[in-house]
Amino acid sequence: MKTRIETDSMGEIDVPQAAYWGAQTQRSKQNFVIGEQRMPLAVIHALAQIKKAAARVNHRLGDLTPELAQWIEQAADEVIAGKLDEHFPLVVWQTGSGTQSNMNVNEVIAGRANELAGQARGGKSPVHPNDHVNRAQSSNDCFPTAMHIAALKAVLSQLLPAVKHLRNGLEQQAQQHMNLVKTGRTHLMDATPISFGQELSAFVAQLDLAKQTIEATLPQVAQLAQGGTAVGTGLNAPKGFAEAIAQELAEITQLPLTSAPNKFAALAGQEALVSLSGALKTLATTLIKLANDLRLLGSGPRAGLGEVLLPENEPGSSIMPGKVNPTQCEALSMLCCQVIGNDVSITTAATHGHLQLNVFKPVIIHNILESIRLLADGCQNFQDHCVADMQPNAKMMQQHLEQGLMLVTALNRHIGYDNAAKIAKKAHAEHLTLREAAIALNLVTDEQFSQWVNPALMLAPN
Repeated sequence: MKTRIETDSMGEIDVPQAAYWGAQTQRSKQNFVIGEQRMPLAVIHALAQIKKAAARVNHRLGDLTPELAQWIEQAADEVIAGKLDEHFPLVVWQTGSGTQSNMNVNEVIAGRANELAGQARGGKSPVHPNDHVNRAQSSNDCFPTAMHIAALKAVLSQLLPAVKHLRNGLEQQAQQHMNLVKTGRTHLMDATPISFGQELSAFVAQLDLAKQTIEATLPQVAQLAQGGTAVGTGLNAPKGFAEAIAQELAEITQLPLTSAPNKFAALAGQEALVSLSGALKTLATTLIKLANDLRLLGSGPRAGLGEVLLPENEPGSSIMPGKVNPTQCEALSMLCCQVIGNDVSITTAATHGHLQLNVFKPVIIHNILESIRLLADGCQNFQDHCVADMQPNAKMMQQHLEQGLMLVTALNRHIGYDNAAKIAKKAHAEHLTLREAAIALNLVTDEQFSQWVNPALMLAPN
């Protein structure tokens, strides 16, 4: 492989001739050969947006010539568009500040800008990765800013639309089956009646709450550390730079971004992303309940509850012919387990805000973005391949309803709890219907039982 020589403060190093990156990227690539998880491209693209915004602000302030600003912005646009994705090889498991990925972006933009200026690929002239691309910036404020931009964009463009898609699908099913009466269950035991629509409506409300919980964290995520530079003081950044670049980034990204009021907290603390991760965990718990309830209701087809007919998407066994499993429910539950695990890692990483800087940033944003992607894909997939085509088994619901003992609860107000309990126990012990047991005990007449025990009238306060 042909190489060229690049330099940094540590000296010379060979870099692949075709690479846009420079010495610092090459050192990181060689020194951190850990795992296969590359720094998320969403973070890389967000860093490029920061460089583009900084070039514009620095030019307006007279700190960059028009030519330098133009070359930087043009190269940054190519990164943002994904045209140079192969030039960002660094892994998540690197310096905890994200410095090497910030420099990777600085070097690639400078390397491409120099090429646009008519020079050889790479190098530091006429565009220098530190002096020009990284001007008025530090990795310590660039990387957390990129984290927030990437997370906010992913939530707004991927996750919330997917949650809405699943929520609306469940609401449609709930409305369609609001009058289909079935047995309710508490403690996994028979309880008083509920309609299938009422049962599904709980998930609609839970998803609404999860969505609101996520949305409540977003104003914090929209606050940017940019302008704090190394330790939060803003050293080497012009006065007003923080507010100017936040406004520029808001225009470039079309996101509701603002400048964080306290840059010391923005560099050292990670409360905004911890809150977001907690909200993602809330959504995960709702989705696990949804998946578990549907596979319980769909269990069988003959030796289980069998009240819901889930779509038969693929064969379920390599040895049992004809077996079909609730695989969509299992996949959704598994990804939610990953999200909950990611939240533990994020919470732990956020505790490492030592003095003026949190030094576990890459793992935080890696896990945040993974959780968002998994939840978004999971909601979309579950709606399309499970909820949309599931059907209630009305015959089985009616059979379970008729056999249920807790319909006797309707008699409490007429004959008292103790007498109603006698009916239930006699019916269960002697394999009688509730009606038969009630009449045998001379506690109600046949006419009274018909009047008082009507499942359709037991779905609301009376």
